[in-house]
Amino acid sequence: MTRVSRSSGPRSDARPATRRPTAEIGCGPGEETADVSVRDVRYLGDPVLREKCQEVEAFDTDVRALVGDLLETMYAEDGIGLAAPQIGVPLRVFVYDVRDDEIEPGVLVNPRIVEATGKQKEVEGCLSIPGLDEVVERSGHVVVEGLDGAGEPVRVEAEGLLSRCLQHECDHLDGVLFIDRVSPLKRRMLLKKWSKMDESVR
Repeated sequence: MTRVSRSSGPRSDARPATRRPTAEIGCGPGEETADVSVRDVRYLGDPVLREKCQEVEAFDTDVRALVGDLLETMYAEDGIGLAAPQIGVPLRVFVYDVRDDEIEPGVLVNPRIVEATGKQKEVEGCLSIPGLDEVVERSGHVVVEGLDGAGEPVRVEAEGLLSRCLQHECDHLDGVLFIDRVSPLKRRMLLKKWSKMDESVR
């Protein structure tokens, strides 16, 4: 279940989550659309993935372009979420689309997890560590507050896959990767496997 509420309007409980135009997801009504492009995804070992990202202070054309690039890159890589540091930008921004007809894709800027309850364990992977996955324990239900792509306050309540996705992307903004959420033994095994992978896979 997912609930999204905005201070400027009524709650939206169920909207289509098919691939929508990037401009529609990333910009507010009447805003000019910035040119967007698919960016290179940064991989494990790139220092930017370990940075604690800075908050966005102004919603200018650069931020709108960043949101557009994140969405285009996420769809091009067939991902369900992508954070700004994954394309080399250490700002607190991420996008998501879990490809569920009842869950609207979205943008979160300066997000904060304000509530986390329950537990869930599922296999998790990451576009920045392709070819590796592992079971990760996370909260089953979360409430995340932040701003949307137009700078308007938004509150997202989620469970299941979206809850996992939001937590994963919030981690990226603090320099945390999913391999940091497994046991030391499993982490060593994953890192060993990564070191042996052909660079063409990365």
